[in-house]
Formats: sequence, C-alpha cells, structure tokens
Amino acid sequence: MYETLALYIDGEFISGEGRKTEEVSNPSTLDVLGHLPHATTADLDRALAAAARAFETWRHSSPMQRSEILRKVGQLSRDRAQEIGRNMTLDQGKPLAESVGEIMSCSDHADWHAEECRRIYGRVITPRSPEVRQMVLREPIGVCAAFTPWNFPYNQAIRKVCAAIGAGCTIILKGPEDSPSAVMAIARLFHDAGLPPGVLNIVWGVPSEVSDYLIRSPIVRKVSFTGSVPVGKHIASLAGAHMKRVTMELGGHSPVIVFDDADVDRAAKQLARFKVRNAGQVCVSPTRFYVHEKVYDQFLEGFVDTLKTVKVGDGLDPETQMGPLAHARRVPTMTKFMQNARELGGKVILGGEPLDRAGHFFSPTVVTDLPEHSMLMTEEPFGPIAPIARFSDTDDVIRRANSLPFGLSSYVFTNSLQTATRASNNIEAGMVNINHFGSALPETPFGGVKDSGIGSEGGSETFDGYLVTKFVTHI
Repeated sequence: MYETLALYIDGEFISGEGRKTEEVSNPSTLDVLGHLPHATTADLDRALAAAARAFETWRHSSPMQRSEILRKVGQLSRDRAQEIGRNMTLDQGKPLAESVGEIMSCSDHADWHAEECRRIYGRVITPRSPEVRQMVLREPIGVCAAFTPWNFPYNQAIRKVCAAIGAGCTIILKGPEDSPSAVMAIARLFHDAGLPPGVLNIVWGVPSEVSDYLIRSPIVRKVSFTGSVPVGKHIASLAGAHMKRVTMELGGHSPVIVFDDADVDRAAKQLARFKVRNAGQVCVSPTRFYVHEKVYDQFLEGFVDTLKTVKVGDGLDPETQMGPLAHARRVPTMTKFMQNARELGGKVILGGEPLDRAGHFFSPTVVTDLPEHSMLMTEEPFGPIAPIARFSDTDDVIRRANSLPFGLSSYVFTNSLQTATRASNNIEAGMVNINHFGSALPETPFGGVKDSGIGSEGGSETFDGYLVTKFVTHI
C-alpha cells in the first residue's frame, strides 16, 4: 500500500479531515495514489509554536542524545528501504533500484551526522592579559524552515533534517507536494527513533504561501531551500529582508569537458548512463557537453549507442533504466527546448519527442550543432536531453564553461594531470569531478557558486548554516 499522507506537527500525525487536499498521482500510469492535506494557517502557527517550545530544550540536549537518535534513523532507514523506495517510485517515477539506492545512501547521511554532531567544537583564544579568559562557543541558531524539491525527495530532505537536528536546532520542513511519500517516511523514522515532539515538523500546502508565512515569522531564524534559481532568489530576498541566515542549493547547468587524451569510450558510456539517471532531473546532471574535435565523432557514437540501449518504462518494472518525468508540466518544457533547438538548426541525433504512451515520458535525446545562445546551451533542461558541442582550444572551452551565471557542478575527462589541474583551477563551480562522479557523499561539501547557491549541504561545512558564534570573555 502507498504511504498514508498527513501533516506531522508536535509529534502528531494529522490527517486531512477538514483541510484542503490535493491529489498525488503516479507519473508512469497517472493513477491517483492518495490525497495530501494542506496545512491551514492554524496548523502553521501550531508548528511554529511547537518548534519554538522544543528548541528551548533541544538546544541544550547532549550531542550523545542527538547522535543516538540519528543512528537509529540510519538503521531504520536501511530496514525500511524497500518500502520507502517503492513508494518513492510510485509518486516520483524513478526506477526502483534508484529509489532504494537513494534511501540506502541517505542512511549514511544519518550515520555521518550522528558522528559529526559530536564534534561541534568551539575554541579558546589566547588572551593578551593573563587574567583574562576568551572563548568562542558555537550554538544552534534556532528554529529552521526548510523547503525541499521533488527530484530527490528523500535525499534533499534528510540532509537538512539531519544537519539541523544534529546541530541542536528544531525544524519545520515543507516537502514536495508532487512526491511526498519520502518526506512522510522521514517523519515516521524520526518519530519511531524517539525524537522529542516539536523538534521536527512536516507541513504541506501551496509552496509560495507556506514559504512566505514561515519566513516572515519572527520565530524562524534560518531558511534552507533546494530548488530553482528564480524561486531561490525570491526566498533569499525575503529571508534577507528579515535578516535570516540562508542555505541555498539552486540549479546549475553542468558543463562536461572531454579532452582528446581522455578514455573516450569509458567517458561516453558513463556520461550517457549518468545523463539519464532520474530521467535527467538531477541538479548536478551533466547538461552541456564539450568534446575535443579530435575525439568528437568517437565520443558521439559511443554516447548515442549507449543511450539506444536504455529501457524506458514504469519504475517498478525491474528492467526499467529510466522512468518518466516526475510531473506533467515537464513534458511541454522538454518539447519547448527541442522546438528551439530545431529552429536554430540543431541536429537531432536521437530521440527528441515525448513517448506515445500513458505517463509523462520523454525519450533520451541527443542534439548537436547548436549555437551557444540556444536554450539548451544557456538554460538547464532538467530532463533527458544532451546537447553536444565541439571544441579545439582549452582556454576557449573553459571560457564557454564559465560563460553562464551558474556554478554548481562540472565534469572533466582527461588523463593529463596538468590538464586536470588547469581545469579544476579555472572552472567556476562548487564541485569539479575529474574522470568520475564523486559528489554528494555525506562527508564532502555539496553546494555551488554564483547563481547556484550559498553554503553547503555536505561535509563539516553543512553545520555552519545551523550554528551561530558567541564570543565569551571574562576575568
């Protein structure tokens, strides 16, 4: 059975009775899975009050207590991975293996934060006078409001929740209404792990209305958002107007540079597989491909041949390698990208059309010979479309890679240490992956530069957004 959808406020699961609800459907079959309750203003006020009350106790909780709860969540997450993954596939669409893999990898996030939260240290500053003592304390910032997207509903939510709770904060989370089951599962995990009431609260509703209400509340002291650049800028401006700290993990348009000394066949196969992961709905998905002219034909052939073997279908089918787009509005967006590509003379080497079947399916697509000002080369497609371009000069291709206002992730394929160093020193991105896809581990930073974000949601840096510094001096 599909997850029972509810609000989670002050340790209580609240049904949709007497509240506005919205349908949640399966993007593969269009079947209705359930009805998601929207929080009323009274519900939001209750969540704010519960988080504020819980913070007064939780802020003083032992790191050992926080660590123990996070460890329990990690273990429960592994125990329930198949169930949670199946529900995620039902409402988000990705293949079951990807869904279960997301749950299992996020169990590591809970474990890592369980260890790292025990190591939130201050420091002692040597005084100028021997009778003076000077200390720096790191304290939880307070009640946090978090907003998470539909593409990785479990991963993006649990990162924020583990960091906030591990730091000693309380949190109100609004997850994705399109794919809510994973966030509901997180609420049940923490509830069953013994988290005190009010430390974690889950609400749903019209995104703009909920975010505006929570951010304006004087109770909220920190805002964390993962999503598109335009929405992120709006939320950041609203938070800034109220002097609230933000962590922003926003969109990108990840350049891929394949040099002529790379292992071209390996790069083509790996990039093709990575491109259709989650149907291309990945913020760090490779989205602009620059291939050296000497190996361009070889790369293109290998890339296209690999995509031709990808089985597209219902995520619950064990043979499926790429599922549908997560919701109906994504298909017209892909069509718009392709219309622009054709109008500008792009050559469609593979795909380029929605699939003629029930559900929100779009075929894996490869486009070449696009001008730099085309939509596909300037806007993140967030779908299974790969534009591939030639280059001949290293300085020029790095300039092209840096030409957009985004800077989340990037990929370089070369067997030259000198070239790898040159590229990593000059590419403007928060993450540079050389010859592999090494981002998104719990122990490594995850965040962008320029329009792609502020702060990190990985590594020890993740706690920086949830802690404030207090300087104490005395004689």
